Amino acid sequence: MSRLQQVTRQMATTSVSNGAFEGVSLADLPKSNVFTTNLPRDEKFPTPADSYNASRKDLGPRMVKNALYTLVRPEEKEDPELYGVSHQAMRDIGLKSGEEATDSFRNLVSGNKIFWNPESKEGIYPWAQCYGGWQFGSWAGQLGDGRAISLFESTNSHSKAHYEIQLKGAGLTPYSRFADGKAVVRSSVREFVVSEALNGLKIPTTRALSLVLTRKTKVARERIEPGAIVCRFAPSWLRIGTFDLLRARGDRTNLRRLSDYLLTHVFPPESVPSHPLSSPPASFERTTTTPPLESPIHLNRYALLYRHIALLNARTVAAWQAYGFTNGVLNTDNTSLLGLSLDFGPFAFLDNFDPSYTPNHDDHMLRYSYRNQPSIIWWNLVRLGENLGELIGSGPRVDEKEFVEKGVAESWAPELIARAEEIIACVGAEYQAIFLEEYKRLMSLRVGLKTVKERDFDELYSSLLDMLEALELDFSHFFRRLSNLSLSSVASDAGRRAKASVFFHAEGATGLGNTEDSAREKIASWLEKWRARVVEDWGSDAPDSAERVEEWDGERREAMRRANPKFVARGWVLDEIIQRVEKGEDKEVLQRVMRMVEDPFRETWVDGGEEGDGEGDEGKVKQWREEEERWCGDVPRSGRGIMCSCSS
Repeated sequence: MSRLQQVTRQMATTSVSNGAFEGVSLADLPKSNVFTTNLPRDEKFPTPADSYNASRKDLGPRMVKNALYTLVRPEEKEDPELYGVSHQAMRDIGLKSGEEATDSFRNLVSGNKIFWNPESKEGIYPWAQCYGGWQFGSWAGQLGDGRAISLFESTNSHSKAHYEIQLKGAGLTPYSRFADGKAVVRSSVREFVVSEALNGLKIPTTRALSLVLTRKTKVARERIEPGAIVCRFAPSWLRIGTFDLLRARGDRTNLRRLSDYLLTHVFPPESVPSHPLSSPPASFERTTTTPPLESPIHLNRYALLYRHIALLNARTVAAWQAYGFTNGVLNTDNTSLLGLSLDFGPFAFLDNFDPSYTPNHDDHMLRYSYRNQPSIIWWNLVRLGENLGELIGSGPRVDEKEFVEKGVAESWAPELIARAEEIIACVGAEYQAIFLEEYKRLMSLRVGLKTVKERDFDELYSSLLDMLEALELDFSHFFRRLSNLSLSSVASDAGRRAKASVFFHAEGATGLGNTEDSAREKIASWLEKWRARVVEDWGSDAPDSAERVEEWDGERREAMRRANPKFVARGWVLDEIIQRVEKGEDKEVLQRVMRMVEDPFRETWVDGGEEGDGEGDEGKVKQWREEEERWCGDVPRSGRGIMCSCSS
């Protein structure tokens, strides 16, 4: 029976009750290995049996060439403790409720179970990817999955969503370099929570299914720390760094093969736009020696792929900026080809609005600061354009036999270079346009507007950000608190000045040189512009009778609350959770915070009438509500702008 037939049969036995998909067991979850079936593997372990029978010492670390992955299984762990599960992730993968309580699930997510049988030699054998990358602007050579091991690819029988299931902290691989293949509780809790927090905010991201503690595993970082494993998943873990390494090694064959794999197995044909290119930016100049090119410029399938990847990343970084997320380490090996938020190290959400903020205390030049994220992602995409330059620049000649086998002939190399340069420049213009379009759309939602006007960027958004920076106000709190303001309460100057204090920190007015009176004046001035714009925007829907005005404004406030989270996974909150998890003093804390990140726009999370929310225990409900309000309240002064290291 073929792999496709097996997957089809598994899908046919999916559990569906009353039209609602209930999920399947882990055993019945459709599994595949499209990545390892279609791409070249490390020749040192040509078969799963070779890898399974090899000593861990034979793995490396070592250089791996002419391959995109190595077959390698996770290291088994003693007494793993399943500490947290994302129920939203369970549903999205297609696993039924309760499956997380089984031994099979616990063994899988701790690395003690794989779906390959050493006796029959059948099933799917795990693997680690090979890639390189530019780190802090310098070429770093071969990197690869130094502690991440993919177990299999799954398909949700109902949604047909395809995911690659992976363990981080699973053990040594050939790509571990000088590291140990392990992960600590500190970084694992952070990745587990933020992956689902970004998903809750509808920001494209890799996901996290579970967190396993391996307390008997001691890991040496700045201190000796307990170990952990995150089970995470994504449609694909391919990144710009995958192409970086192939180009650096001059591997034309596998560079083309990887591109074709993306076009065949990752991006459906209908998802890759084929419209003509935008005009190049004004800064782009053709020289007198530039050979003439066709008009419109020819976009072969690889040029279309490049543009698609760039525009996916443009939308994601726009969402980061709109919601104040700072990745901290935007190297090319951390930049997804699918435009996903990827590989979380020293990340953070903004507390006070500071465009120069970086959560990475090793980033002394502020290369990866909040302000620089859009330009850094484009810098990474230019590296991708260079990697694909030969393919995208070849235009209509991309499939000619001589080009495929030998590369570009000297006679038309200038034409190829000119076409590639112009395509990259034009894609850059589209990247900027899509970024601004998406950023304006999200910011409009955050301030309660249904339409976007050109003047809003300068008159509303830029002036707002200038005010937030000058007054050192909290970025996320400002939007949520703005969501609760009625238009009638800010109709007069006196009303606006009175309401200004709702945006202050607990200690009052802040910001260099500001007094309470000057801070109120600045906020009131912006609120006047904001109210006028909201009235203009909603004017056509405004009720004729005064009785319905409050109801109408209530609809606007509710729409804003759906765009502005009450809970944000801030650094100080994560630090508190990490301490409690490490001590093992509150096993429920992680599940409570996962409920909050799953739907961060709610007002409360402990009284929803769901199992395990503390209903019926007034003491717990009161305690958890107080905890929620503290986590959603004013950030302690010592917890603002936390920085951390890349060590994890």
